[in-house]
Amino acid sequence: MPSKNKFLAIIPARGGSKRLPRKNILNLGGKPLIAWSIEASEKSKYIDKTIVTSDDDEILNISQKYGANTIKRPGELASDHATTFDAIKHSIETLKIKYDYIVLLQPTSPLRTSKHIDKAIELLYDKNADAVISVCEVEHPVQWNMTLPQNLDMKEFIKKIDTKRSQEQERHYRLNGAVYIAKTEKLLIQETFFLNENVYAYIMDKQSSVDIDDQMDFDLASLYMENK
Repeated sequence: MPSKNKFLAIIPARGGSKRLPRKNILNLGGKPLIAWSIEASEKSKYIDKTIVTSDDDEILNISQKYGANTIKRPGELASDHATTFDAIKHSIETLKIKYDYIVLLQPTSPLRTSKHIDKAIELLYDKNADAVISVCEVEHPVQWNMTLPQNLDMKEFIKKIDTKRSQEQERHYRLNGAVYIAKTEKLLIQETFFLNENVYAYIMDKQSSVDIDDQMDFDLASLYMENK
Protein backbone atom coordinates (compact mmCIF):
# COMPACT_ATOMS: atom_id res chain seq x y z
CA MET A 1 0.00 0.00 0.00
CA PRO A 2 1.48 3.40 -0.97
CA SER A 3 2.42 5.47 2.06
CA LYS A 4 3.27 8.84 0.51
CA ASN A 5 -0.23 10.26 0.95
CA LYS A 6 -1.26 11.87 4.22
CA PHE A 7 -4.75 11.34 5.62
CA LEU A 8 -6.48 13.70 8.04
CA ALA A 9 -9.56 12.42 9.86
CA ILE A 10 -12.03 15.09 10.95
CA ILE A 11 -14.79 14.33 13.45
CA PRO A 12 -17.31 17.20 13.64
CA ALA A 13 -19.29 17.32 16.88
CA ARG A 14 -21.58 20.20 17.71
CA GLY A 15 -22.69 20.71 21.28
CA GLY A 16 -26.34 21.12 20.37
CA SER A 17 -28.57 18.34 19.12
CA LYS A 18 -32.36 18.62 19.13
CA ARG A 19 -33.63 15.05 18.83
CA LEU A 20 -31.17 13.54 21.32
CA PRO A 21 -29.67 16.22 23.60
CA ARG A 22 -25.90 16.01 24.19
CA LYS A 23 -25.81 12.84 22.10
CA ASN A 24 -22.11 13.12 21.18
CA ILE A 25 -21.07 12.50 24.77
CA LEU A 26 -23.83 10.16 25.93
CA ASN A 27 -22.57 6.93 27.47
CA LEU A 28 -22.70 4.13 24.92
CA GLY A 29 -21.19 0.80 25.88
CA GLY A 30 -19.18 2.38 28.68
CA LYS A 31 -17.74 5.27 26.64
CA PRO A 32 -18.94 8.63 25.36
CA LEU A 33 -20.44 8.22 21.90
CA ILE A 34 -17.70 10.28 20.25
CA ALA A 35 -14.97 8.06 21.73
CA TRP A 36 -15.89 5.19 19.41
CA SER A 37 -15.09 7.25 16.32
CA ILE A 38 -11.89 8.66 17.85
CA GLU A 39 -10.62 5.19 18.71
CA ALA A 40 -11.53 3.82 15.28
CA SER A 41 -9.57 6.61 13.64
CA GLU A 42 -6.58 6.25 15.97
CA LYS A 43 -6.40 2.50 15.25
CA SER A 44 -6.46 2.98 11.47
CA LYS A 45 -3.31 1.95 9.61
CA TYR A 46 -3.53 4.96 7.33
CA ILE A 47 -4.88 7.94 9.30
CA ASP A 48 -2.05 10.35 10.16
CA LYS A 49 -3.98 12.67 12.45
CA THR A 50 -7.40 12.73 14.11
CA ILE A 51 -9.12 16.06 14.72
CA VAL A 52 -12.34 16.74 16.62
CA THR A 53 -13.87 20.09 15.77
CA SER A 54 -16.51 21.41 18.15
CA ASP A 55 -17.97 24.56 19.63
CA ASP A 56 -18.42 22.74 22.96
CA ASP A 57 -15.66 22.70 25.60
CA GLU A 58 -16.90 19.53 27.27
CA ILE A 59 -16.81 17.64 23.98
CA LEU A 60 -13.31 18.97 23.28
CA ASN A 61 -12.04 17.94 26.74
CA ILE A 62 -13.48 14.43 26.44
CA SER A 63 -12.05 14.08 22.93
CA GLN A 64 -8.57 14.98 24.18
CA LYS A 65 -8.82 12.31 26.87
CA TYR A 66 -9.44 9.72 24.16
CA GLY A 67 -6.42 10.83 22.13
CA ALA A 68 -7.82 13.25 19.56
CA ASN A 69 -6.40 16.61 18.62
CA THR A 70 -9.04 19.32 18.92
CA ILE A 71 -10.03 22.56 17.23
CA LYS A 72 -12.44 25.01 18.85
CA ARG A 73 -15.04 25.90 16.26
CA PRO A 74 -16.43 29.46 16.20
CA GLY A 75 -20.08 29.71 17.22
CA GLU A 76 -21.20 30.76 13.74
CA LEU A 77 -19.86 27.46 12.37
CA ALA A 78 -21.99 25.48 14.83
CA SER A 79 -25.36 27.04 14.03
CA ASP A 80 -28.24 25.22 12.33
CA HIS A 81 -27.32 27.06 9.12
CA ALA A 82 -23.64 26.08 9.11
CA THR A 83 -22.68 23.05 7.03
CA THR A 84 -20.33 20.18 7.77
CA PHE A 85 -18.13 21.49 4.95
CA ASP A 86 -17.82 24.84 6.76
CA ALA A 87 -16.40 23.04 9.82
CA ILE A 88 -14.07 20.93 7.69
CA LYS A 89 -12.75 23.94 5.79
CA HIS A 90 -12.13 25.76 9.07
CA SER A 91 -10.17 22.76 10.40
CA ILE A 92 -8.07 22.50 7.24
CA GLU A 93 -7.28 26.22 7.32
CA THR A 94 -6.40 26.09 11.04
CA LEU A 95 -3.78 23.37 10.57
CA LYS A 96 -0.35 24.20 9.21
CA ILE A 97 0.32 20.80 7.62
CA LYS A 98 -1.15 19.91 4.23
CA TYR A 99 -2.99 16.61 3.99
CA ASP A 100 -3.65 14.84 0.69
CA TYR A 101 -6.98 13.36 1.75
CA ILE A 102 -9.69 14.28 4.23
CA VAL A 103 -11.60 11.49 5.99
CA LEU A 104 -14.90 12.62 7.50
CA LEU A 105 -15.98 10.42 10.41
CA GLN A 106 -19.31 11.41 11.89
CA PRO A 107 -19.48 10.64 15.62
CA THR A 108 -22.99 9.25 15.18
CA SER A 109 -21.60 6.06 13.56
CA PRO A 110 -20.15 4.23 16.59
CA LEU A 111 -20.21 0.76 15.00
CA ARG A 112 -17.90 1.81 12.20
CA THR A 113 -14.44 0.44 13.07
CA SER A 114 -10.83 0.99 12.01
CA LYS A 115 -11.22 -1.97 9.65
CA HIS A 116 -14.00 -0.18 7.81
CA ILE A 117 -11.89 2.97 7.53
CA ASP A 118 -8.88 1.03 6.26
CA LYS A 119 -10.90 -0.94 3.72
CA ALA A 120 -12.43 2.29 2.41
CA ILE A 121 -8.95 3.80 2.01
CA GLU A 122 -7.71 0.64 0.29
CA LEU A 123 -10.65 0.87 -2.11
CA LEU A 124 -9.63 4.47 -2.80
CA TYR A 125 -6.19 3.23 -3.86
CA ASP A 126 -7.50 0.22 -5.77
CA LYS A 127 -9.82 2.42 -7.84
CA ASN A 128 -7.39 5.34 -8.04
CA ALA A 129 -10.40 7.33 -6.86
CA ASP A 130 -10.77 10.96 -5.87
CA ALA A 131 -13.43 10.09 -3.32
CA VAL A 132 -15.00 7.11 -1.55
CA ILE A 133 -18.30 7.21 0.32
CA SER A 134 -19.74 4.44 2.47
CA VAL A 135 -23.15 2.94 1.81
CA CYS A 136 -25.21 -0.03 2.93
CA GLU A 137 -28.07 -1.98 1.45
CA VAL A 138 -31.51 -0.54 2.19
CA GLU A 139 -33.52 -2.31 4.88
CA HIS A 140 -36.56 -2.92 2.64
CA PRO A 141 -36.92 -2.98 -1.16
CA VAL A 142 -37.51 0.51 -2.53
CA GLN A 143 -40.03 -1.04 -4.91
CA TRP A 144 -42.35 -1.36 -1.90
CA ASN A 145 -42.33 2.39 -1.26
CA MET A 146 -45.10 4.57 -2.67
CA THR A 147 -46.77 7.84 -1.83
CA LEU A 148 -50.31 7.95 -0.42
CA PRO A 149 -53.03 10.50 -1.07
CA GLN A 150 -54.42 12.56 1.77
CA ASN A 151 -57.44 10.26 2.14
CA LEU A 152 -55.12 7.19 2.46
CA ASP A 153 -56.78 5.34 -0.45
CA MET A 154 -54.43 2.49 -1.48
CA LYS A 155 -55.82 1.92 -4.98
CA GLU A 156 -52.88 3.51 -6.84
CA PHE A 157 -50.42 2.20 -4.27
CA ILE A 158 -51.47 -1.39 -4.96
CA LYS A 159 -51.46 -0.84 -8.75
CA LYS A 160 -47.85 0.37 -8.79
CA ILE A 161 -46.23 -1.80 -6.13
CA ASP A 162 -43.88 -4.60 -7.16
CA THR A 163 -45.12 -7.69 -5.35
CA LYS A 164 -42.10 -9.90 -6.02
CA ARG A 165 -40.43 -11.38 -2.95
CA SER A 166 -37.69 -9.25 -1.41
CA GLN A 167 -35.05 -11.83 -2.44
CA GLU A 168 -36.03 -11.33 -6.07
CA GLN A 169 -35.84 -7.54 -6.02
CA GLU A 170 -32.88 -5.63 -7.43
CA ARG A 171 -30.57 -4.44 -4.65
CA HIS A 172 -30.55 -0.79 -3.71
CA TYR A 173 -28.17 1.09 -1.44
CA ARG A 174 -28.29 4.17 0.76
CA LEU A 175 -25.74 6.50 2.27
CA ASN A 176 -24.97 5.36 5.81
CA GLY A 177 -22.98 8.39 7.02
CA ALA A 178 -20.05 6.35 8.36
CA VAL A 179 -17.06 7.15 6.11
CA TYR A 180 -16.44 9.93 3.59
CA ILE A 181 -13.02 10.31 1.94
CA ALA A 182 -12.01 12.91 -0.63
CA LYS A 183 -8.88 14.36 -2.15
CA THR A 184 -8.35 17.62 -0.28
CA GLU A 185 -7.83 19.90 -3.26
CA LYS A 186 -10.99 18.67 -4.99
CA LEU A 187 -13.01 18.80 -1.77
CA LEU A 188 -12.07 22.45 -1.27
CA ILE A 189 -12.90 23.37 -4.86
CA GLN A 190 -16.23 21.54 -5.08
CA GLU A 191 -17.14 22.05 -1.39
CA THR A 192 -18.56 18.55 -1.07
CA PHE A 193 -17.48 14.91 -0.78
CA PHE A 194 -19.93 14.14 -3.60
CA LEU A 195 -17.45 15.05 -6.32
CA ASN A 196 -18.46 15.38 -9.95
CA GLU A 197 -16.64 12.20 -10.97
CA ASN A 198 -14.29 9.40 -9.91
CA VAL A 199 -16.26 8.61 -6.73
CA TYR A 200 -16.76 5.01 -5.57
CA ALA A 201 -18.99 3.32 -3.00
CA TYR A 202 -17.61 1.35 -0.08
CA ILE A 203 -20.32 -1.12 0.96
CA MET A 204 -20.76 -1.79 4.68
CA ASP A 205 -23.03 -4.24 6.44
CA LYS A 206 -26.30 -2.90 7.84
CA GLN A 207 -25.47 -3.54 11.50
CA SER A 208 -22.28 -1.47 11.35
CA SER A 209 -24.22 1.27 9.57
CA VAL A 210 -26.37 2.44 12.49
CA ASP A 211 -26.43 6.25 12.40
CA ILE A 212 -27.60 7.74 15.68
CA ASP A 213 -30.15 10.49 15.24
CA ASP A 214 -32.66 9.77 17.99
CA GLN A 215 -33.23 7.59 21.06
CA MET A 216 -34.36 4.59 19.02
CA ASP A 217 -31.10 4.63 17.02
CA PHE A 218 -29.14 4.95 20.27
CA ASP A 219 -30.96 1.98 21.80
CA LEU A 220 -30.35 -0.08 18.68
CA ALA A 221 -26.61 0.69 18.73
CA SER A 222 -26.52 -0.23 22.43
CA LEU A 223 -28.18 -3.57 21.69
CA TYR A 224 -25.73 -4.39 18.89
CA MET A 225 -22.78 -3.55 21.15
CA GLU A 226 -24.12 -5.79 23.89
CA ASN A 227 -24.48 -8.67 21.43
CA LYS A 228 -20.91 -8.17 20.24
